[in-house]
Amino acid sequence: MLENMIDKLNAVEGRFEALNRLLADPKVLGDPNQLKKLAKEHALLAELVGVYREFKAVESRLETDRAMLADKLDPEFKELVEAEVAETEERLAGLQERLKFLLLPRDPNDEKNVIVEIRAGAGGEEAALFAADLARMYMRFAERQGWKTEVLSASETGIGGYKELIFGVEGGGAYGKLKYESGVHRVQRVPATEAGGRIHTSTATVAILPEAEEVDVNIDPKDLRIDVFCAGGHGGQSVNTTYSAVRLTHLPTGLVVSCQDERSQVQNREKAMRVLRARVRNLAEEKHNAETAQTRRSQVGTGDRSERIRTYNFPDGRVTDHRIGLTIHRINQTLDGELDEFIAGLAAADQESRLKALSVQ
Repeated sequence: MLENMIDKLNAVEGRFEALNRLLADPKVLGDPNQLKKLAKEHALLAELVGVYREFKAVESRLETDRAMLADKLDPEFKELVEAEVAETEERLAGLQERLKFLLLPRDPNDEKNVIVEIRAGAGGEEAALFAADLARMYMRFAERQGWKTEVLSASETGIGGYKELIFGVEGGGAYGKLKYESGVHRVQRVPATEAGGRIHTSTATVAILPEAEEVDVNIDPKDLRIDVFCAGGHGGQSVNTTYSAVRLTHLPTGLVVSCQDERSQVQNREKAMRVLRARVRNLAEEKHNAETAQTRRSQVGTGDRSERIRTYNFPDGRVTDHRIGLTIHRINQTLDGELDEFIAGLAAADQESRLKALSVQ
């Protein structure tokens, strides 16, 4: 049972005990940055250590019960012990499986904040309205998690839709929960702009990028071309008269980011840099992970924006995730941010995929 993992589990438990001592050290308590870093590591290890300790306790009890069966017992008592052994064996097997999943390497980005990019796809104005629906869905989900959201860039249409919307989500574990949402989302419904009552199919693309800190991505100022221009659209008297909008071009990659939502050029530049750092980091990671993408694709897809991942069918009131074959007949609740069932299913499929990949190595 977990013979090849025991050394690692013991090492993790040892580190957990060391963290307990460090978190009680006055020197650490007086250093907010170190305290935050160690507390975060402690929280990440707590579940694994708790399950491992429960595993050891159940394993010890099983050994005691089996030893009792070796003695001469009253038939009725022996039957009770045998039933307890069977129950304990089942519980131990469940804990063993849970430990295997908890030992899987963590995605280092899971705890990061995210940049969400939503763009209207095929379907004209209806696609733009669907993009707005998706934006509200993710913002409502973030609200339910206690996370903060901030619009970084928006290109609106005349009837309340978005050609493009980029916003940040700040909260612990944001990327870990939202990372499976990248891809093409499809809607089937009668558009508000359709007079004949015909069902249309429209799409919008979603990209979930882990937000990169300055220490994660070093962008040389020499590699940037910065253009300023007058903001367009709604915004009051300063629109079209003040050069507050900013366009950043990253020359080595050709990535371009524009931001014009703030009245201040400095604020727009800061927001544009947040998006650019996330895109540059994501581009580097995509290149690095290209060789290993096939394993994940087999279960939950790559998250590539060219891949259709989910359909929202209004006539039938259903939402279907095509990667795991999960259909939920609660479309209004889903679009109101109730995504937990989809996210849990996708995370479980991802774990199964990675566990399978480890077993064949």
